[in-house]
Amino acid sequence: MHSQQQKLHLTEFMKSHKKGLFKVLIFLTILVIGLIGFWFILKAALNAEHPIVPVYSNNMCTAYPSCDGFTHPFEHTLHAGDLIIIQGVDARTVEAGYPNSDILVFYAPKQNPSQEDKLIITRVVAKEEKDGIIYFRTKSDGTGDHKWPETPDPKEFERWHDYRENYTSNGMISEKLLVGKVIFRIPWIGHLIFFVSSQLGLLVVMILIFTFIIVRFVIPKLKKGKTEHA
Repeated sequence: MHSQQQKLHLTEFMKSHKKGLFKVLIFLTILVIGLIGFWFILKAALNAEHPIVPVYSNNMCTAYPSCDGFTHPFEHTLHAGDLIIIQGVDARTVEAGYPNSDILVFYAPKQNPSQEDKLIITRVVAKEEKDGIIYFRTKSDGTGDHKWPETPDPKEFERWHDYRENYTSNGMISEKLLVGKVIFRIPWIGHLIFFVSSQLGLLVVMILIFTFIIVRFVIPKLKKGKTEHA
């Protein structure tokens, strides 16, 4: 008898909350579709496969040792935890006049076919054309003894190598790997992306959604039920 009463209460509970839970589902669906739509619009507007990228490394930071992203958030440097906006560009229009040259984002050269794709952020030191292909000499702002905007020693230039033909040449990286140039940076936001994409972050997001459902729909219904039975 007690078990039947519990099932009856559960059935009534689900019926009374069905409309509210459906609204939450609709809201989450619209939110996801909106974010996906915004991502594709941004890709088209900026002509970049990766229009928004969080910065994972401090290689571009010139504020050493204060490269925590919080001490000097608005200096002319990139910190791990920044969010950068990338615009697709024609390789021939890239500004290579160091130190006022462009900061570029590339796909990292590969040593073998099984290597996963990853992005790198670096600054152009020089560029040249070989057989109709533009190649870039690069150096990250925060690496070596000479930080940007000091004139770097040639020994500090990055030397790239790719197993594929015309993807690198004499240590330079090809336009074939070019994603775009950095046109804007937003401090700190990248840290939030790192957290949300972690296992702990996903757990926190799920707990927050569950808490929202409880507070928004379940608790008001329980209060209403107690009032009706009072």
